[in-house]
Amino acid sequence: MKNYVIAALSGAALILSGQLMAADLDAGKSKAAEVCASCHGADGNSPAPNFPKIGGQYRTYLAKALNDYKSGNRKDPVMAGMAASLTPADIENLAFYYSSQSGSLNSNK
Repeated sequence: MKNYVIAALSGAALILSGQLMAADLDAGKSKAAEVCASCHGADGNSPAPNFPKIGGQYRTYLAKALNDYKSGNRKDPVMAGMAASLTPADIENLAFYYSSQSGSLNSNK
């Protein structure tokens, strides 16, 4: 019983602290159209070979990549600029949206 109470309180603390947030698919789609689609395509399957296809990529990977671009841990001048203004909610929503899309069978190389 003691472990159950500790687990419940820990979960409540995470939710209250904002560390656990539910992603919003519609907000991700809207932000993608506003910020990302010109390079990565509306569904994350860019037809241009110089832009990565991100549709269908793992949600955790996309969120980590965006956070790393934002913090400077991952270097790319274009992506650093694009990620700079994204909020934590934007990043979660974008990762959720693009991970829910189908990946293209043809890869850009």
